[in-house]
Amino acid sequence: MTKFSDLDLDPRVLKAVAEAGYEIPTPIQAQAIPEALKGRDVLGIAQTGTGKTAGFVLPMVTMLGQGRARARMPRSLVLCPTRELAAQVAENFDTYAKYTKLTKALLIGGVSFKDQDKIIDRGVDVLIATPGRLLDHFERGKLMLTGVQIMVVDEADRMLDMGFIPDIERIFKLTPFTRQTLFFSATMAKEIERITNEFLTNPARIEVARRATAAETIAQNVVMLEPSRRDRSFAEKRALLRALIDHEGEGLTNGIIFCNRKVDVDAVAKSLKKHGYDAAPIHGDLEQSVRTRTLDAFRAGELKLLIASDVAARGLDVPSVSHVFNFDVPSHSEDYVHRIGRTGRAGREGRALTICTPADAKNLAAVEDLIAREIPRLDIGFSPAQVAADDEAPRQRPQGGRQGSTRRPAPERPAREKPAASPAPETTPESGPEAAQPAASEPAAPQRGTRSGSSGRSSRDQGRGEGSRDQSRGEARVIGMGDHVPDFLMRSFPGSSAG
Repeated sequence: MTKFSDLDLDPRVLKAVAEAGYEIPTPIQAQAIPEALKGRDVLGIAQTGTGKTAGFVLPMVTMLGQGRARARMPRSLVLCPTRELAAQVAENFDTYAKYTKLTKALLIGGVSFKDQDKIIDRGVDVLIATPGRLLDHFERGKLMLTGVQIMVVDEADRMLDMGFIPDIERIFKLTPFTRQTLFFSATMAKEIERITNEFLTNPARIEVARRATAAETIAQNVVMLEPSRRDRSFAEKRALLRALIDHEGEGLTNGIIFCNRKVDVDAVAKSLKKHGYDAAPIHGDLEQSVRTRTLDAFRAGELKLLIASDVAARGLDVPSVSHVFNFDVPSHSEDYVHRIGRTGRAGREGRALTICTPADAKNLAAVEDLIAREIPRLDIGFSPAQVAADDEAPRQRPQGGRQGSTRRPAPERPAREKPAASPAPETTPESGPEAAQPAASEPAAPQRGTRSGSSGRSSRDQGRGEGSRDQSRGEARVIGMGDHVPDFLMRSFPGSSAG
């Protein structure tokens, strides 16, 4: 059996690996590391959770052991699709390079450009970045890529899903053609194959598992839900999710719950917290500091349930996640593999449960076609009738939900107190004595800056009938106020003048 000590790695790297508790490399590591150390381009294909990150970090640290970085000219480049994955790669680099003098910079959104510029100006050996932020620095003239010796593209298929492929192609063209390229992906779409054919030179192709397969250590089940009514579907899915969490009992030490939409992430998290579950959301619209705190709490075991969009399907390396729940069947079948790959990592057993409604049937069929197997159905005896009354009403759902109006109801205005009676104003030729009769004359003009000149929707509705009666008595109709006059405008106020 191959050990890390057999892979011709730098002794300082081997010491760090041993302290991290690793002795035997995973299949992707055992095959990719020797080829990378030879200086060959590598095309690695393996499902998530198989140790691809160490498969390129370890040889990179070894090969960069000699040499020195120059200002604004990194010696190596690692591209990641998400901030979380980039941060994870940076943590791996810190772990395996701690006995070397290599330096790194992490370029991701949500962090000050000024702070990142300072690090780049000092010179870094390894630059870890998301494509957008990398190009931002390049276009500002703060970064040159002509010194890149090793370039890594991690989670290339996720890059494709997120629309980064044009950026990746541009970055490839900005680096020297003599660079060494390490290209890793869990799946291989046609567009990914086109890029590898164009930018990789005679790569060592390493495929340690059939494409788009999940680890055998993950027990998968689907729970079918037939909503009692269409407008109750979202509430009943939330109730079923809670039932599944309770059904797993003590076996659920922590879990990640995936939703297809960011608004649903917030709604599910709010619902779970309302019912007493330890849960928090994470998605791309949250501030980076909030996302970092939430992930740190989840990794530390201080948070039990993480409700996430697919931003967390890649790069979230928490070895001991016991469960993954798919609140929605993913619209892209490949995302199913990445989602459930958050559990059952490093040989551990994991459990993946998916909720499927009739609206998700096509997506579920696509997932089963991709993984070439039928996912067993699970019946926990849940009935939509078990849904609590407060969850059934669509109006109780947070703003942005699926069913019902997302418009917040207008707050009720407090009733106005009737003003105290005041002496009738003096009669003028323009107003006449009728000005002192509040029920039948035109309203007094409101003073500038007061609130008496505006009316709410409820006031207009209440005054609609009175306007009709005024017309039937042949009295003058107020122009510009619709077919009615709010009652409070027909009253005289102290200090106001008619006309």
